[in-house]
Amino acid sequence: MYELAILARGGVLLTVWAVAAGWPPSRLTGRLRGDGWQRICRGAWAAPGKEVDWRVRATALQLLRPEWVCSHGTAARLHRIERLGTTERMARLEFTAPAPARSWVGSWVGSSDGSSDGSSAGEGTRVRVHGTRFLTAGDGSIRRGLRTTTPARTVGDLIRAAGSREEAVVVADSALARRAVDGVRREALVRYEDLTAELTAPRRGAPRARSWLRLAEPASGSPAETVARLRMGDAGLFPECQPVLRTAAGPPLRPDFLFRARGLAVEVEGFAFHGTRRAHERDVARFNALQSCPEIRRVLRFTAGEVFRHPDRMTATIRAALAL
Repeated sequence: MYELAILARGGVLLTVWAVAAGWPPSRLTGRLRGDGWQRICRGAWAAPGKEVDWRVRATALQLLRPEWVCSHGTAARLHRIERLGTTERMARLEFTAPAPARSWVGSWVGSSDGSSDGSSAGEGTRVRVHGTRFLTAGDGSIRRGLRTTTPARTVGDLIRAAGSREEAVVVADSALARRAVDGVRREALVRYEDLTAELTAPRRGAPRARSWLRLAEPASGSPAETVARLRMGDAGLFPECQPVLRTAAGPPLRPDFLFRARGLAVEVEGFAFHGTRRAHERDVARFNALQSCPEIRRVLRFTAGEVFRHPDRMTATIRAALAL
């Protein structure tokens, strides 16, 4: 019999590998538990001491079901595409698999204890498998060690399935932009024409998705900025997005929004808290530098919470400032 650690791949061990290597099923579970292995789901274990995060759970499920490809929300996490949604929804693992018969998008796989009402791939993790006839080799890629849909296919899937305009445009803006996401700076993932081509396919939700894609703005810097822009548009307010301005000292600055004719800049603060003195000092310096730009006569600042929870209050404040 081989040592269990030797049989693991990336810290994940399938029980079928151990049995194939000569471990008796009757002894295997006890040995795994005794050595500190962590049960991920039925048939898969994580090495002692390994953090069992969403990527490890996705790896285990993909090893168990090789036909499953990470897609939708899970693919977005792999590509670092930002989304809107509840914590529970964001934590859900999602895969796409070929459906030989009719589509079974939205069905849930069986749970680790054999029940059939919505699965657990480890405690607190939900799994959803989307069945499709429209998954080709060109729709797949490898990202951070997992088989996943390409950025264009991922964005297309999310926009077609989006429950709101805001959800759809946030995803498109994020993929089209060069951004820092989860502390990692990345380049733009797709081009606008890539998304246009992806959404030409006659699939459910495609016409609505194409209309939402026309609202995308690659210059947008965050989900809160995207929602603020959409809400301002609803109110008949159409500022420039991330224009390049010169400060009094010379270096360029990009305010989130600019109503150039009125000299009004609008800044949207993200969720991240300026938790260090240096970060706070940078924020103050940026604010002062922005007010030194010849084009700027006034700066309004809104938190992400205000944008998401009180957009009418935000637009009313902007409208009042423009009227002065």
